[in-house]
Amino acid sequence: MNGVAYPVPVFDLTPILSVICFLLFTALCVILYLLLSKSESHREVKNAYDKIMASFDELDEQAKLIVKTDLELNKAQEELDRRLSGLNTLQKLARNISMTLDEQEIFKKIDEPLLKKLGFSRSLIATYDEEELLAPKSSINMNTDKLHAALLKLIGDAQFMHALKSGATFSSLNSSQRTRSFLVDLFDMEHFILAPLLTQRGVAGILIVGNRYQAPSVTEGDEEIIAILSSQISQALENSQLFEQVYRSTQVLETRVNERTKELSSALKDVEDISKKKSEFISAVSHELRTPLTSIKGYASILITGKVGDIPDAVKERLGKINTHSDNLVKLINDLLDISRIESGRVEMKTSAHYIKPMLDNIADLLTPQLRDKGVVLRINVPIDTPEIEFDQSQVERVFINLISNAIKFTPSGGSISINAHANWEKKEIMFEVADTGIGIKREDLTRIFDEFFRVDNEINMTVKGTGLGLALAKNIVEAHFGRMWVTSEPGVGTTFHFTLPLKHEAPQDKLKKLKTVSS
Repeated sequence: MNGVAYPVPVFDLTPILSVICFLLFTALCVILYLLLSKSESHREVKNAYDKIMASFDELDEQAKLIVKTDLELNKAQEELDRRLSGLNTLQKLARNISMTLDEQEIFKKIDEPLLKKLGFSRSLIATYDEEELLAPKSSINMNTDKLHAALLKLIGDAQFMHALKSGATFSSLNSSQRTRSFLVDLFDMEHFILAPLLTQRGVAGILIVGNRYQAPSVTEGDEEIIAILSSQISQALENSQLFEQVYRSTQVLETRVNERTKELSSALKDVEDISKKKSEFISAVSHELRTPLTSIKGYASILITGKVGDIPDAVKERLGKINTHSDNLVKLINDLLDISRIESGRVEMKTSAHYIKPMLDNIADLLTPQLRDKGVVLRINVPIDTPEIEFDQSQVERVFINLISNAIKFTPSGGSISINAHANWEKKEIMFEVADTGIGIKREDLTRIFDEFFRVDNEINMTVKGTGLGLALAKNIVEAHFGRMWVTSEPGVGTTFHFTLPLKHEAPQDKLKKLKTVSS
């Protein structure tokens, strides 16, 4: 056995190598696949990272924008709050200064607490004086020793004053470097607002507010607030000045009125004295004239009757004229006496209750011949329920006779005259109207129609004589009864004389109420 050689088995490694190669190839493919997959993932990761970084940068920018916007909004809110606070302060100030018309009180309202609420520590109000110089009226935390010199320098700058008088407002925010430096040096305020005090007559003065150093800069809102403040002060000062002018004018007017009143009182007393003397003179002369006129009229009547012998017809005619003119003179004298007595209060009206309609019918009968001769119709329109009124019948008859006779005189043939009566129980008076369709009266003559001896200048008065006392006498009689008389007229249309007499009796409806009450 030891010498026996056994054959060594031979193995075919090809399949194994193939398998190994196949496995190696597969592993290599797997590795390559894995490597390729990892590279692709890395690329995706990188892209995602890049996108994340881009989004982060975008978010960072948006955050910065949001922060910036928030800061701006906070700043705007602070500015808005400041403006609202300033407006509320100005509203209270406007209410306070509107309650005073004293210039000094107005300046006192601009005090330090108010200034602090507006965000300032210094202020100055200066107005023009009679010499056209700016004079300080109110200042807060200002160096008063330097104010006059500063205001003189301000007035001396022609360019600045020209701009100021045009209504311009200056501030450390919008002024030029030259103006800013000029005002900072004058008033020692780094941040300031200077506004003119404008009135209807122009610039009345200046208002300057501000802060020194290490204070916030002024804003456009501050400028608007101070512009409103200057407007309020200007209006208050203007109202104060207007009140002062009105007050002074009132004092002057009152003094003049007192002087004129004294003059008028003196003149009225003189007029009353003259009127009294006139009435006394007329009364005396009338009495003196009445006696010889009575004698003249008596002798003329005797001669006309032929008791002293036959009188030629020509002489009778002239004696008749003497008699007629004597009657006219007697009537004139009687009218003058009546007017003077009524004006002096020496005639007492003997009043008693009368119905007006019967009296008017009697007057119509009396004047019928005149109406018939002239061809004029008279209508009496007096309501049936017109009550009794108290008056002096003989005197009121004279009023109606004068007015109707006057209407007949100036109404052409074919015309008409109407008498109307209206009771006014509210005013407790009855109003009468004597209206005609005559030639009328000019407007310029209406104010003088009741003057004594005044006669309207027309063709009728040129041919028909009269005394000019009838209307004056009628008006005096009505006023002696505590009534009123006036006239309305239109040339070519007619004239209406109105007058009132007081009612002292109850209205018919009041009587009816009383009767019902008694019967119930």
